[in-house]
Amino acid sequence: MFERFTKDARDVVKGAYAYVEGSGGDGRCVEPEHMLLALLDREGSRGSFALAALGLDERRESVREALREAWRRAGLTQAETDALAGLGIDVEEIVTRVEQAHGVGALAGGSKDKRWWSGRVSFGRGAKDVLERSLRVALAQRDRHIGDEHILLALTTRPGVPAEVLAGHGVTYASVVRVLYGSGGEAKAG
Repeated sequence: MFERFTKDARDVVKGAYAYVEGSGGDGRCVEPEHMLLALLDREGSRGSFALAALGLDERRESVREALREAWRRAGLTQAETDALAGLGIDVEEIVTRVEQAHGVGALAGGSKDKRWWSGRVSFGRGAKDVLERSLRVALAQRDRHIGDEHILLALTTRPGVPAEVLAGHGVTYASVVRVLYGSGGEAKAG
């Protein structure tokens, strides 16, 4: 599959690795959130074109802040937090108490992964799913390559924090497809 990746898509994967390696080496693996952060850093690619066309350029810091807040909540989406609140569980209160006792980000933890065995950062289940979905998205659009735009589209289709954060900023699968492919389904320049 990786032979189908464009340079831009490979740069997103490398950027996601860089985010994990820069986090202090706590045993974490690449997750969809890291891929979204790497996409936000891109310029001059089809994915960055779509994000800019949807007005995300001036709201990138807002997206990063939303991802940081989800990280503090151990990766819970706002929908999950709201559902727990409906059961009388105040996630923010739990986060505050845990952080008072153990430090900021204590709930984020570090999941055990292959890094312990191999010394290398690996892909988490969610990141693997995003890459598989990006292939399916490219095939559905009849594209012969997998670009960073396909990774962006895959992030919008997978339930979780990145899709929720993107949707909260007006970036959905339908809006990205409209920007990239128009109503006729043919690729637009980016």
